[in-house]
Amino acid sequence: MFNIEEELKKLPAKPGVYIMHGEKDEIIYIGKAIILKNRVRQYFQSSRNKTAKIEQMVSHIRRFEYIITDSELEALVLECNLIKEHRPRYNTMLKDDKTYPYIKVTVGEEYPRILFSRDMKKDKSKYYGPYTSAGAVKDTLELLRKLYQIRTCSRTLPRDIGKDRPCLNYHIKQCKAPCQGYVSKEEYRESVQKAMDFLNGSYDEILKSLEEKMMAASEAMEYEQAIEYRDLLNSVKQIAQKQKITSSEMEDRDVIACSCDGPDAVVQVFFIRGGKLIGREHFHLTVAVQEEKGQILGSFIKQYYAGTPFIPRELMLQASPDDEELLAEWLSAKKGQKVYIRVPKKGQKERLVELAFKNASMVLEQDREKIKREELRTRGAMHQIEEWIGLNGINRIEAFDISNTSGMESVGSMIVYEDGKPKRSDYRKFKIQTVTGPDDYASMAEVLTRRFEHGLEELRAGENKGFGSFTRFPDLIMMDGGRGQVNVALKVLDGLKLNIPVCGMVKDDNHRTRGLYYDNVEIPIDRNSEGFRLITRIQDEAHRFAIEYHRSLRSKEQVHSILDDIEGIGTTRRRALMKYFKGLEEIRNADIETLKGVPSMNEQAARQVYQFFHKAEQ
Repeated sequence: MFNIEEELKKLPAKPGVYIMHGEKDEIIYIGKAIILKNRVRQYFQSSRNKTAKIEQMVSHIRRFEYIITDSELEALVLECNLIKEHRPRYNTMLKDDKTYPYIKVTVGEEYPRILFSRDMKKDKSKYYGPYTSAGAVKDTLELLRKLYQIRTCSRTLPRDIGKDRPCLNYHIKQCKAPCQGYVSKEEYRESVQKAMDFLNGSYDEILKSLEEKMMAASEAMEYEQAIEYRDLLNSVKQIAQKQKITSSEMEDRDVIACSCDGPDAVVQVFFIRGGKLIGREHFHLTVAVQEEKGQILGSFIKQYYAGTPFIPRELMLQASPDDEELLAEWLSAKKGQKVYIRVPKKGQKERLVELAFKNASMVLEQDREKIKREELRTRGAMHQIEEWIGLNGINRIEAFDISNTSGMESVGSMIVYEDGKPKRSDYRKFKIQTVTGPDDYASMAEVLTRRFEHGLEELRAGENKGFGSFTRFPDLIMMDGGRGQVNVALKVLDGLKLNIPVCGMVKDDNHRTRGLYYDNVEIPIDRNSEGFRLITRIQDEAHRFAIEYHRSLRSKEQVHSILDDIEGIGTTRRRALMKYFKGLEEIRNADIETLKGVPSMNEQAARQVYQFFHKAEQ
């Protein structure tokens, strides 16, 4: 039994990360501390300064653990990683996890390429971005190929020069074919430099050049060529117009502000690169009521910049975040050069932050109804299910399904819903190993046994600290059926000494869910409710996942039926056997005369099948 008072006395006076666990041993909060002993004790001391969020969280803490580090900066890095992995309920959390595209110029190569990339690696390449639209990046890349004819192939040059014919891009005038030696290295490099100047916002030279070429082609009555130059000219102007000048300092900076409404918040980020506003993006967060904007921005910075490969030289914020100096140190270490965090109070920079705040407020206002609808269809639906069956604290639901064709290639699926939303990273597939024929009850017993035995083994081994996809046990198991399916699950759980509620989804004669079977009682449910719709989504998702896996095993490339191992039985006869009999067990029990009656089977083939299944008797 974990004794909080005793464990508080053992806390070290060192920096580190603390992890709070709830009633079901789930992680509910992760924080960092300069001195663990002082910080963790504060949670359990009576104080009027505690926020409502902290008071509520502390009431749910059943134990805590901690990891010591050598410095507060190390603690910050570890805290970011653990929050991203476990997504605790009481931490301020980003609701979406977006990645942004970049344009990558492989300047480390002798003949550089200009490519689309979603990762910024520590290589010799130069990256431009991030951009908020993948479509805009692809349009820009296409324009660059037309303007400067830079290669995109993966050939290693100059080693591969002349080895293969030039590709289609050369023939449509979107590559100068350095792979054939048609352009010198110096001339090619000059084109690459012009493309990089373009990406840096230098449009004047190319606009002037295209206009001159368009006029010259028109005067020479080469009207098709003139139209091509005109279209290129318009494309460059379109991109140039999107680049709004915001500063003469030519700095890379992100402008960040947030707007809050109860537990919902929106953070707006303006991306400024080389002094130009290249785009903006907003992020939804779940926050504690009355949480300070500095705290929200600090949490956002840790989560967002832990995942994005590009960090600008300066962050301009609406309010000072918690641990501002430490965050600046962390960002500087990630970037490899000094990063500044500033809160402008006047002038153009302050107006830009105010503009970001107004945009965040507008998005929050527009999305308020959408957020409420999403809340009703997810958490609201979970609460309805809780009320129907008389349980509290349902966060994680697991549902299972079996799929087979006449007992062939039986498979099981496990899907997971958390807070009313699918958690696809925790989905699992099972290929039935111990059951022959179409026995759904026995197959389900195998799937459930394997799923929970695996979890118990990992818990005993201490893997993942008990929080992997198998070691996190559900708050409720939903079976696709009534009493029979529920009893199968309860028998498996009883044998493993696990106490997990099991609920059946009872269907009517038209195979539509009419109620829930729980604790030996069928409970009617409102078919017009969000809870009913959530149950339907869970049912459909379990079916879909099982059927997709079954189809993949049945596909031509992956199926390896036991019938494949019978000498003299080809594809046609194997299909005939599978169509004629309900399953392998019937084929195994059939005599030679019965096997001869299968279309396309002769006596020799029937004898081969019979002897294959009765080797042990011979």
